[in-house]
Amino acid sequence: MQAAPGEGRQTGRRIVRFGLTLGAVTVSMWASAEAQTLDRIRSSNTVKLGYDATARPFSFKAEGESATGYAVSLCMEVAEELKRELGIADLAVEWIELTREAADHAIRQGSADLFCGASPVTLTRRKEVSFSIAIFPSGTGAVLNASAPLALREVLTQGRPSDRPIWRGSPARTVLNQKTFSPIAGTTSEDWLAERIKTFQLSATIAAVESYDQGIANILDGESDVLFGDLPLLLDAAARGENSGDLIVLKRHFTYEPLALVLARNDEDFRVVVDRALSRTYRSEDFPAFFSEWFGPPDDTIVTFFRQTTLPE
Repeated sequence: MQAAPGEGRQTGRRIVRFGLTLGAVTVSMWASAEAQTLDRIRSSNTVKLGYDATARPFSFKAEGESATGYAVSLCMEVAEELKRELGIADLAVEWIELTREAADHAIRQGSADLFCGASPVTLTRRKEVSFSIAIFPSGTGAVLNASAPLALREVLTQGRPSDRPIWRGSPARTVLNQKTFSPIAGTTSEDWLAERIKTFQLSATIAAVESYDQGIANILDGESDVLFGDLPLLLDAAARGENSGDLIVLKRHFTYEPLALVLARNDEDFRVVVDRALSRTYRSEDFPAFFSEWFGPPDDTIVTFFRQTTLPE
């Protein structure tokens, strides 16, 4: 069917107008997304900070049910930066307790402005949320009972048993088979462990646990041979117990997963404020003492990490 004279041009103009309108709406949506967190904080005079009460020493509940920890302290520095940025001296801080699983949803929905915990930066999570500059160099670590076979410790530490004659003919797979490995449920260590067992075709059992304390208890009771989780959280959980002398935390990162604060995607104005607060904190002369409160004096590796992480003004 042939179009009437001029109909094609009119249709073309309608398409162009529709395209321009759609483009304007898209630009408006992006602009709104970029400003939404700062606008929300400014209008409510409140910044909503989420935290994980089980991620000690990054975030946990102190006596009196108040939030505390390394990541919590960093978020308080962000709150101070917001006061300066927005000119709100009496900015209120509302703490919202969130599970690891609920944190990203709360950030996406705007019910929390920033999540302060032990959150690894992954490409999968970047599809849903964004991250600040790194707050700690972490990764998957392992805890064993001090009575664990030496061969198991050697395989996990160096990838194979030692070359002493007693271990000849005992490959790594033989040492790892028939063992029970416990990752922390919902963490990247769970997927990593499942992939390792599949890759090496091990006859091993995966018994995920809901918390670091439960995982430590299972190691001490002999219900699990190895507990996998974020190394700094493993170190803290192992050191806090009465039976810390019965545990061994391996000096190894099985993966490298920097931790960061979590914020909404496409919100660069807010992210600049967050990253500026963190960078100024890292550059401060008081930062070594700030860090030591939660982890002890920083070694050269940690000092280098924060020097490289800090952004210039």
